[in-house]
Amino acid sequence: MFDNVRADIAATLDEIREAGLFKPERVIGTPQSAAVTVTGGGRPGEVLNFCANNYLGLADHPEVLAAAKDALDRWGYGMASVRFICGTQDVHKELEDRLSAFLGQEDTILYSSCFDANGGVFETLLGAEDAVISDALNHASIIDGIRLSKARRHRYANRDMADLEQQLKETQDARRRLIVTDGVFSMDGYVAPLREICDLADRYDAMVMVDDSHAVGFVGAGGRGTPELHGVMDRVDIITGTLGKALGGASGGYVAARREIVALLRQRSRPYLFSNSLAPVIAAASLKVLDLVERSNELREKLAANTALFRSRMTEAGFEILPGDHPIAPVMIGDAAKAGRLAELLLERGVYVIGFSYPVVPHGQARIRVQLSAAHSTEDVDRAVAAFVDARAALGE
Repeated sequence: MFDNVRADIAATLDEIREAGLFKPERVIGTPQSAAVTVTGGGRPGEVLNFCANNYLGLADHPEVLAAAKDALDRWGYGMASVRFICGTQDVHKELEDRLSAFLGQEDTILYSSCFDANGGVFETLLGAEDAVISDALNHASIIDGIRLSKARRHRYANRDMADLEQQLKETQDARRRLIVTDGVFSMDGYVAPLREICDLADRYDAMVMVDDSHAVGFVGAGGRGTPELHGVMDRVDIITGTLGKALGGASGGYVAARREIVALLRQRSRPYLFSNSLAPVIAAASLKVLDLVERSNELREKLAANTALFRSRMTEAGFEILPGDHPIAPVMIGDAAKAGRLAELLLERGVYVIGFSYPVVPHGQARIRVQLSAAHSTEDVDRAVAAFVDARAALGE
């Protein structure tokens, strides 16, 4: 049978390449860090890494590694089970309790990933008589999760509160309404206006859900994310997030929410019920990460300083960067093929970044999404800016 479709799939792949949209995977031969060694798919050798979600530089932090090694001896490698059969250890419950306290929520449930967490919420909480109102630029996992539910689906323009209010007016006949937004939109680095969203939710009797994957750990005075930043920690009903970015960079996700919501997810959420438990070594290492995040502001302050330095230096050099102060710093290129070529030229100059193009971003809005880390030094940032200037000249710009 496959012989009949092989040519069609090959033709599709050729079209992707010709459009400059093909996404090669580079291989690194070292732990995730501010500098990594590329072993294939481009310039070999050590390069500065400016494309990881390793915001706090904890992916190879010695205390996190030590906690992971200790956990292997104490808890073993994996659970070989889902949670409700024989896949729950003390370390899972401890992490859930710590996340609840850290995020100011009543309870937390762990998932294999935030993609699974978002995939398990909507179908469980919402039925055909309900409505979900989603920001137009929400993450793919939210979009896919909404598709799994029978709820009426409404969208509002990105961060447009007038449009959100209009959607709330049009859904007043729904039994339940859930407003869902990214806390930080990962392609732009823009932060959702959560206070205004919560005000509208109160006015129109709706619940609020935030995917805070690109904020928890470093946004807000204590690193508790966009609800803390906007002073609405007690007004957000559901927070989803990941352990795979600032909180250690491994894998795993969670839903932190009202107690009754979490209890229902444990009984009905399909990604939770039918997926293996989070590996205990990740749970234990994540507890150490929370210790580090709560112990000091040093890493958050370093990340903020690196972000401000890169954004200012790149603007001075004439590059267009979307405004903001988030460590996601999109360098706008426009043309997809040009963005891909610029990323190749930067790799040759010792800076590892990725060009993002359609379908990850809209047509004509290709970019290099630079991501700063607390692990970067001031010299690293200066080298990256110099490489951008040099690569732009080589591109003929």
